[in-house]
Amino acid sequence: MNSTASFDPGKHTSVTFPEGLDLECGVHLAPLEVAYRTYGTLSEKRDNAIVICHALTGDQYVAESHPLTGKPGWWARMVGPGCPIDTDRFFVICPNVLGGCMGSTGPRSVRSDGKGNGSECWGTDFPPITVRDMVRAQHSLVKHLGIERLFAVVGGSMGGMQALEWAVTYPHMMLAVLPLATSPFHSAQNIAFNEVGRQSVFADPDWHGGRYWEYGKVPARGLAVARMMAHITYLSEEALTRKFGRRVRRGQLASQAPETSLSMFSDIFEVESYLRYQGSSFVNRFDANSYLTITRAMDWFDLAAEHEGDLSAAFAGTPVRFCVVSFSSDWLFPTSVSRQLVNALNRVAANVSFVEIESDKGHDAFLLDEPDFDRTVRGFLCGVAEHAGLA
Repeated sequence: MNSTASFDPGKHTSVTFPEGLDLECGVHLAPLEVAYRTYGTLSEKRDNAIVICHALTGDQYVAESHPLTGKPGWWARMVGPGCPIDTDRFFVICPNVLGGCMGSTGPRSVRSDGKGNGSECWGTDFPPITVRDMVRAQHSLVKHLGIERLFAVVGGSMGGMQALEWAVTYPHMMLAVLPLATSPFHSAQNIAFNEVGRQSVFADPDWHGGRYWEYGKVPARGLAVARMMAHITYLSEEALTRKFGRRVRRGQLASQAPETSLSMFSDIFEVESYLRYQGSSFVNRFDANSYLTITRAMDWFDLAAEHEGDLSAAFAGTPVRFCVVSFSSDWLFPTSVSRQLVNALNRVAANVSFVEIESDKGHDAFLLDEPDFDRTVRGFLCGVAEHAGLA
């Protein structure tokens, strides 16, 4: 693994808001840049727009080849002409989150608080952000595009947190919300997983207090381990067993083991090889400080916190139609938590549908080929459109 490689986010479509944004932490962040991609055509009435919120390690390239990796869009199977989120019918907007590293303002941006030298990155001095801050930045983008009301907001995992925040902060600005494989709060277990990942970054000798770029370094090993750790939580035991079992790749010396390694490390399990690939490829497209910033924002997410622990109060009087989707083998955001959300919505008489998809693919099932999931998303969006007279 090349720890001296430099992550280059490249150029992206974006809009700059000179007035900036007042963050929940009290910092005024200006200017604010929001990178995004759009797909499909905005209708004359501007009533067919769908915002798709990406997950922790995703970005705005939802339905096209990624400019850094060349891989297909992370949800290309779901977004496009004739797909469940049909771009022949809907205008799709996918922003890169605030704090991200693919064009939106984040730790890689030049700091704007007057404390730098005019060309210095924020790094670890980037102010702490929340999921609400992310959504408020996205709201600025939507208004900039001339859209007063969205058809829907859709998101899975951390994207589902953003979708729920949209419904709470701007309840009259969309017809529908689809929170997928997500939760209205980050659990203690998930906070613990995130902390292990962050500590692995901090322990990397190339961390340099978060100013690694000044030394021509990247904390690649620490960030790769963080990615490996997180990726395990996205899968299920059944999925790992089906894909890898206990198969061994012979004669593959562990790349991170010292030269004096015992012979027991000359053969590695295929699942080890897979995780190492996931880790090494991740560091080539993601910034370590962004990873720290975004995971911390997830940890702070709790929609009930401002309502003395009453989740229902966060949705009181909501006009939004919800379709909550969970997956049976998802242990990161389990169905039991989705039921808590649905029960809270029911207590305030919200219009809510709930579907648990039977799948053995774990948390990542919302990104993979699941016909029942596809039918659920397509059917819900068509039903909302018909009800609103937009069919």
